[in-house]
Amino acid sequence: MGCCQHYLPTSSGAGSFTVQMPKITFGEGSLSELGRRIQMRGHRRMALFTDPWLSRSSYMETARESLRKAGIEFAEFSEVAVEPTDLSCIDAARFYDESGAEGAIAIGGGSVIDTTKAAIVYATHPADFKDYFAKPVGAGLSIPTQLPPIFACPTTGGTGSECTAVAVIRLEDLNTKFVIQAPNMMPVEVIVDPAFAATLPSQVVAASGFDLMSHAIECYTARPFTAWDRVDDPAKRVSIQGANPWSDIHAREALSIMNRYFERGVNDGTDIEARGQLMWGATLAGMAFGNCGTHLPHAFSYGVSHLNTEYRADQYAMGNAQRGPHDAFVPHGIAVIVTSPSVFRYIADAAPERHIEAARCLGGETRDATDADAGEVVSSRIIELMRAVDMPNGLSGLGFSKSDAPALSRSAVRQGRAIANAPRDINESDVQSIFEGAVSYW
Repeated sequence: MGCCQHYLPTSSGAGSFTVQMPKITFGEGSLSELGRRIQMRGHRRMALFTDPWLSRSSYMETARESLRKAGIEFAEFSEVAVEPTDLSCIDAARFYDESGAEGAIAIGGGSVIDTTKAAIVYATHPADFKDYFAKPVGAGLSIPTQLPPIFACPTTGGTGSECTAVAVIRLEDLNTKFVIQAPNMMPVEVIVDPAFAATLPSQVVAASGFDLMSHAIECYTARPFTAWDRVDDPAKRVSIQGANPWSDIHAREALSIMNRYFERGVNDGTDIEARGQLMWGATLAGMAFGNCGTHLPHAFSYGVSHLNTEYRADQYAMGNAQRGPHDAFVPHGIAVIVTSPSVFRYIADAAPERHIEAARCLGGETRDATDADAGEVVSSRIIELMRAVDMPNGLSGLGFSKSDAPALSRSAVRQGRAIANAPRDINESDVQSIFEGAVSYW
């Protein structure tokens, strides 16, 4: 795998990496522990965030009953939007501020968890919304270290947001997503209950699974932490710090889980083992990218999402009261995966042994593969999985053509830190070539 070579320090490179983790409980029925776990930390009043569909589910009633049993008072906000925006997060922050809560509970997918993170930041440390985003998008202000605790209960097998200290939010005036981050945005406790997976639509499982997979591959193939400049203050070390031995372990296992359980989990809603394993894989991938960072597929996905005008993921409409069932919408995992084969074909020569190992973990054919084959073996396996679960055929499957590559490129290059986390340097011309190569695969 060339791991030792991958981490050889450079004369100016970073000498350290930092691992941050929440306390994690995994297992069917574990949601019933929520109230007691909050009680054990001495809290008595919480703000509970979820989405409109989950608010009516039996799982939410399990959570509410657990809170009542433990004597935890709670105020509930159930209007979280799929793909949160600055406006939806401001609404959530206002709710938290008025709730009198000592902390927050997030029950839902990545949109709920990211909204909860943003809500406690802006409610407890008010600022102009862009102030906490990095320059040149925002003012680059540091989020204060003292934040209320978050208890996260993920309900989909993809985002891994429960294990990260970042929130991805779309800024309405720029019509694209950017990230805020701070160490104390990391949830203090996480409960992963596989029972949630039983009722997920197949499209949600597929898109979430590709997000899981891309987190893991991007972490494993990222620029090594030793290639970043040293930081003169540990407070300045951000979570996008490059591949490291910790992220490697979890990324490889997440890819192996994806290989064994993905198609089963998508195609058979009764296969609780497969869907539960995918939820565990998502948490592992979250452990990886929360301490490494992603790179090009995620950086490119934001432009794909906000420039889309045709593709409609109807199975997601149930989770968003602010979006009609026929509005154009690309789920995050699909926006990520449609460019991934083209990305890895383009950059694999910078870390060929890493791409071959990622393909092997994912179940790709790697026997006798040489360094020159690295991009093709991992991309071919991704395409196999895309076809197996009826994903769009690259960007053309979303309604884009080669003529859209310049606009997509201009959007993507704004994601500077993520692009810099790729294993080779990329300029705007490279980005446009990758988008052109992602128009169709079969």
